[in-house]
Amino acid sequence: MYILDHPGWDSPDGTPIRAMRTQAGIWLITGSGDRTLITGSGYAPPVDTYDPATLDLAALPRGLGRALDGLGLVRRWRNTDLWDAIATAIIRQVIRAGQAKKMHHAFRAAAGAHVAATTLIPAPEKVLAMTPEQFADLGMAFKRRPLQAAAAAYLDHHTEWAQLPADVLVKALQQVPRIGPWTAGAAVADHTGDYSLYPYADLAVRTWAKAADPATAWPADEPGFATAWRHLASAHLSTLTVLTLAWGDHHARKPAVSSGAQPR
Repeated sequence: MYILDHPGWDSPDGTPIRAMRTQAGIWLITGSGDRTLITGSGYAPPVDTYDPATLDLAALPRGLGRALDGLGLVRRWRNTDLWDAIATAIIRQVIRAGQAKKMHHAFRAAAGAHVAATTLIPAPEKVLAMTPEQFADLGMAFKRRPLQAAAAAYLDHHTEWAQLPADVLVKALQQVPRIGPWTAGAAVADHTGDYSLYPYADLAVRTWAKAADPATAWPADEPGFATAWRHLASAHLSTLTVLTLAWGDHHARKPAVSSGAQPR
């Protein structure tokens, strides 16, 4: 199965589709794994695979272990466009997942390039040129400053950022105004496929873990949950986190889940 957690997925005719930039082209991908080169050249975006069999399922709480084992192999399209990953993480800040998806769609539809029946995230140059009124018309007035600060920083530093190891990139992104640990970690995890960098104690992970295994007394606070989660994951923090998010994406898409309300 594919995890379709990124808000860039659209379903105009019931089939999930998404447009994605690579260094040399623009691709149209589907939730079932098909990919089509729309323009340019080069390789398709890579797919990361997360296998429940790599976890020590017996060491997990029984309900969670059974839930994740039932997923089978989980595949996720790695976001090759770092700018998209950063802008998406900013849009997801604080607000609920359902609201973030609607905002992401409206932002792309209003200012992004059209690709088949979907749209790309607006380019950083476009974001910098947008007026306060345009953001307000989209209900995104409070997103204008962080998005424009990130767009300016991306244009100045993207070549440098592309050379950084993932953990160093998380720190570099936090030098941008309005980008905190949550946003930086979420963006880099999306871009690299390494979900050990994701803010794994956020409300989404806590909610899906509890929903998958309500019999376990999960710590309600972020620090306590983070400690317990790292212990359960051992050397497979990325896999455990992605599989839990995939379980939520697959089984419980309708309830809106906030990405977390901590400083980001």
